[in-house]
Amino acid sequence: MKHRSLVLAFVVVIAILPMSVHAQDPTPLPITSSEVEIVSGEQAYVSYLATPNEGGPHPAIVLIHSFRGLEEGYRTMTDQFAAEGFVVLAVGWQTFEQNPSDATMDQLLRDSVAFLTARDDVDAARIGLTGFCAGGRYTMRYLPLLSDLFAAGVAWYGFPNDGDPSGTDLAGDLVDPLLIIHGTADDPSPIGDIYEYAAALDDAGSYFELKVYYGEPHGFMLQGGQLRTDEVAQDAYQQMVSFFQRKL
Repeated sequence: MKHRSLVLAFVVVIAILPMSVHAQDPTPLPITSSEVEIVSGEQAYVSYLATPNEGGPHPAIVLIHSFRGLEEGYRTMTDQFAAEGFVVLAVGWQTFEQNPSDATMDQLLRDSVAFLTARDDVDAARIGLTGFCAGGRYTMRYLPLLSDLFAAGVAWYGFPNDGDPSGTDLAGDLVDPLLIIHGTADDPSPIGDIYEYAAALDDAGSYFELKVYYGEPHGFMLQGGQLRTDEVAQDAYQQMVSFFQRKL
């Protein structure tokens, strides 16, 4: 979604914040979750949807899992996210291919948004995009390319220099707020690449926030396919929730 003005932000925090900084709602909303099919390119992608049972219309999130698939930890996160008041669709983008083309992903994301906007409980003007690992790359790429569909994004340990065009190539086209979450011990996607990407966004005058966790490796939110529940993981999760609450 096009914003009326751009505000430059270069926020870098290398720390672990106490959980009291991010007070969580003591009464999470009741939710309903189930597998759904997203039809795209004449194929049905098995995905996971979680929705609040009350109120609405709600902001919505398209969640793109990592290269390891739609693991149980992402389903847990999707449920928790819905309990915060978001309609969340975790897209099973690897249903048919391990590494689909960018053109396939482009259409799948468009069809995922169409699925959400057809629902009465979704506010079509407040749809966010978040992704992990390969999903982080997709977030860096498609937040600027599909700015008519998404209003904000959170990229987790993504790859800013992969793809043609890459997220770095598109830094000047980013018009919606982006939160980047990364760890300093990320070997597949070195933190230096993230700082260079941040510098490109800064030079372009594109709004972003950057949260860096010291000593955390690539894919740190999940361990053995399950969502981590320690202080680092809870803080990082709340960083995402707070960002979408502020920006959607």
